[in-house]
Amino acid sequence: MAEKGAYTYDYPRPMVTVDAVILSLREGKRHVLLIRRARPPFLGAWALPGGFVEIDEPLEEAVARELAEETGLTGLELRQLHTFGDPGRDPRGRSISVAYWGEAPPDATVAGGDDAAEAGWFPLDALPALAFDHDKIVKYLNKVG
Repeated sequence: MAEKGAYTYDYPRPMVTVDAVILSLREGKRHVLLIRRARPPFLGAWALPGGFVEIDEPLEEAVARELAEETGLTGLELRQLHTFGDPGRDPRGRSISVAYWGEAPPDATVAGGDDAAEAGWFPLDALPALAFDHDKIVKYLNKVG
């Protein structure tokens, strides 16, 4: 049996996060779900729902958990979209995010929770400035979907 710490190494370890791009058809237009951040960094800015992956948590469970905690949405089919990992995407340090996307019904209601001050639907063609590199994630979904 290996000693505790036997598998550590001297290379930096990035943070792993998940982000959810949830679309909904509202008033005849595609909308995306955003949360207003209640904590730094980007305090008060709009962002995609998401957060850190727990050490023993599968990615699919992490994104569903974060979505439920921050918006109240549950039971959506979430599909992996792409991995985003440009250096500097998070001012707290090296961060790699696995983005997922899904669709919510037009009558889905949301409310901010956990570290989200509020949650709301925004037309894809009229988004506010987004925290981190979330504008890049939304643009990627528009390009492939």
